[in-house]
Amino acid sequence: MNNKESNKVLLLVQAAMIAALYIVLTFIANALGLASQAIQIRFSEALTILPYFTPAAIPGLFVGCLLSNILTGCALPDIIFGSLATLIGALLTRKLRKHKWMAPVPPIVANAIIVPLVLLYAYGVKPLWLSFITVTAGEIISCGVLGMLLLFALQKYAGRLFGEQA
Repeated sequence: MNNKESNKVLLLVQAAMIAALYIVLTFIANALGLASQAIQIRFSEALTILPYFTPAAIPGLFVGCLLSNILTGCALPDIIFGSLATLIGALLTRKLRKHKWMAPVPPIVANAIIVPLVLLYAYGVKPLWLSFITVTAGEIISCGVLGMLLLFALQKYAGRLFGEQA
């Protein structure tokens, strides 16, 4: 196997592991009742900083979110648009990777804009303005606080964990 092929395999394995970890963390948050409160704390959302380290996190997060939403019984608009919010956040996080402190901002903003609309149209959650506040607060905790703690914890081992693309 040449270097280019082994790099593709590495990225595929990383994406699959990130997707699996996203699903497991989503189920843990659900089991603890943290993902169903007014302000939702989802451990899996901390992983949205991973595109800072590897492009494999982009498909990994998207597939993990998509499968998590399907497996936890979300409404179809949530499955589609919630997963797209994660994809948008991951793509923009990767683009901003030269600015470490910006890593959690794209997923926070994408989810803060998209998810309240999903809550309104898929689940009838009102008032919309309150959803904007609570979703944003949950994302700040999950992506901003937990995500940045994860980023700093992984930074020391990034080359070992993610290879040269880190």
